[in-house]
Amino acid sequence: SSGINAEYGRYNAKVRAGRGFTLDELKAAGVNKKQARSIGIAVDHRRKNRSQEGLQANVLRLKEYKSRLILFPRKKSQPKKGDSTPAEMEVATQLRGPVMPIKQTPADTSARVITAEEKKQSAFQTMRMYRANERLVGIREKRAKEAAEDDGLGVKTKKKK
Repeated sequence: SSGINAEYGRYNAKVRAGRGFTLDELKAAGVNKKQARSIGIAVDHRRKNRSQEGLQANVLRLKEYKSRLILFPRKKSQPKKGDSTPAEMEVATQLRGPVMPIKQTPADTSARVITAEEKKQSAFQTMRMYRANERLVGIREKRAKEAAEDDGLGVKTKKKK
């Protein structure tokens, strides 16, 4: 199945198995959606790709799965185009356990020295300034508009109708 990021903050750093691959992922990997279901690839037509990185990762998973796949012909005497060769079928073994389990990539958590610039900055103060700027954007626009209408003496000129 496809690799997707979990939804909530507690789990979203991990990639977990999804219900299936999107139609865009199948198209990029060159797999027909009906053929995908017949060769053991789960398809989830409701899912959307929200990032290019996720799409590329799942396309790579699909391509790797296809390269490892050994397709036996329905009739041994009449193999079709996508079927495996007799030599490949001889060395085939039944897979036990999960098919291509999703591997977690560990985050880089190595310790480093705090720089002087980082010591000088306050994350709390920066966040407070951003919040204040966002909160006051409307009133600041209103004051700037009033200042533009002002004649410079502190007296507002009335608009004539």
